[in-house]
Amino acid sequence: MTIRVLAAVGDPEAARVLDGLLGRLPDAEPLPRAGDSARLLDTLGGLPAADLPEVVLVHEDIGPTPALELIREVALRFPAVGVVLLTADAGPALYAAAMDSGARGVAGLPPAGDELAARVRAAARWATGVRRHLGGGQAPPPGPGGTLVAVTGAKGGVGTTVTAVQLALAAAAAGREVALVDLDLQSGDVASYLDVQFRRSIADLAQITDITPRVLQEAVFTHRTGLGLLLAPADGERGEEVTDTAARHILSALRSRFEVVVVDCGTHLTSAGAAAVEAADTALLVTTPDVVAVRAAKRVVRLWDRLRVRKAEDTLTVVNRHTRAAEIQPRLVARATGTRAARTTVPAGYKELQPAVDSGRMHELDPRSAVRRALWALAGELGLVTVAADGGEHRGGGTSARALPGLRRRRAITAGPAESGGDGTPPPGPDGTGPGALTRVPSGRFGRRRGERGPRGDGGARDDRGQVTVEFLGVLPMVLGVLVVLWQCVLTGYTYSLAGDSADRGARAGAAARGGGGAAACAAAALEELPAAWRENTTVDCGRDGALWRATVRVRVPAVFPGAAHLPWTVTGTAGAAAEET
Repeated sequence: MTIRVLAAVGDPEAARVLDGLLGRLPDAEPLPRAGDSARLLDTLGGLPAADLPEVVLVHEDIGPTPALELIREVALRFPAVGVVLLTADAGPALYAAAMDSGARGVAGLPPAGDELAARVRAAARWATGVRRHLGGGQAPPPGPGGTLVAVTGAKGGVGTTVTAVQLALAAAAAGREVALVDLDLQSGDVASYLDVQFRRSIADLAQITDITPRVLQEAVFTHRTGLGLLLAPADGERGEEVTDTAARHILSALRSRFEVVVVDCGTHLTSAGAAAVEAADTALLVTTPDVVAVRAAKRVVRLWDRLRVRKAEDTLTVVNRHTRAAEIQPRLVARATGTRAARTTVPAGYKELQPAVDSGRMHELDPRSAVRRALWALAGELGLVTVAADGGEHRGGGTSARALPGLRRRRAITAGPAESGGDGTPPPGPDGTGPGALTRVPSGRFGRRRGERGPRGDGGARDDRGQVTVEFLGVLPMVLGVLVVLWQCVLTGYTYSLAGDSADRGARAGAAARGGGGAAACAAAALEELPAAWRENTTVDCGRDGALWRATVRVRVPAVFPGAAHLPWTVTGTAGAAAEET
């Protein structure tokens, strides 16, 4: 029998020694080793059930997840894989702890050939027996369980909780068993958004090492929408009880019970949140298209990379409150952070969200809402909702596509290698022009006609044009009114200037006149200063006031168009000049 062995070793020297020993085992087939805990879990999760290794070797210095925690995670998610711990301290206490975690053996460091061979063969025999017992010798039992999606915000106020709630609601509406976990331990708002009051929280599971289905059922609140809610503690200080170890146990238990687990990790990185992001099948980073939020997203991604929580290229960034006119577009966000940008963007929708937020009924958000439609389309992009290309039913519950307003039918959103060409990219369209060249969407209330393509293949660019037009027409009267008011203010100010200049010109002309023609010269000079459109209905009073010639000009203010009409008030300009002696 050939024994497939997968080694999880981070130290290059230890890896070299281990590779040499495994190469001398005649019945062992070493697989490409994993350098850290995340890569090990990703490798096991990406293998078909029939290709899982019989034995996994875990080095005691593997990171970032501690070795015993990693063994427990592998044992829970891949129960027919035998795990052997490699440690320099093979004492009774560590041996017992390893067995409690699910290991099938302990080998010393530096490894000895005979001891390692014995441990590998023993673990392989056990794994083969389990697979034969559970699967009739045909296939090992299933591996990772439900899909885990971690939603994190670049900073506060970017829409993290709204995104997590709507993703969970979309998956539940498709008939899937969904759990929504509030892992924003100090300031979680999932309960407020869904109008829930429940005395149990995730902190009640923190100290339980063996989380049975009955214990889990008592801590999870079943919402009227069908969501299973595991809420944050009402007292923020209890959040410290939920460590990274507790978070891994709780999420593993949830994945064994639910098809989809959506975790709201908030915006502040905690040990529990880091464990969720590390274990997630999809890590979603929500940001807004502004410089401050994008910089915060970049800091989060770099922090994850430094702590070896998750690599940037394994993170999916979603742009919330997106507009076409924004200078920061999703491609720019992806380049700045080094992440992948989701094809779906979420538009700004303060007015439509405000009633649902204030009433605590996010699950009753209008199905016609642009925000809800975008987030449910994002759920389809993530594979939380699968829609058949021929108009079939959603995976998991037989719910018709019409039950999900705004969720367009896309081909190969969650296609496997057989459908997508092996690398997860959408298959060529019917016209053969390239990956995903033709997105099929049913004609209807929220879809385009079959065969139409959006400008960037995003499936929704054309659908927004009508909404943009309606919004523009609604704002246009207000914009025109503001422009008219501003123009009228300009005309009024100009009239004041004309009245003052006219009175000054008239007073100086009257003061310089010889003989008795001062009044006539004053009036003529004052009117000559005024433009023709202001000269109509203008009165000029000139006369001597002691040693001064004084001129008073009263001008009517024109309304919008000078010369067409006048406003009912008058602008007065007065000026004086010393009379010249004759």
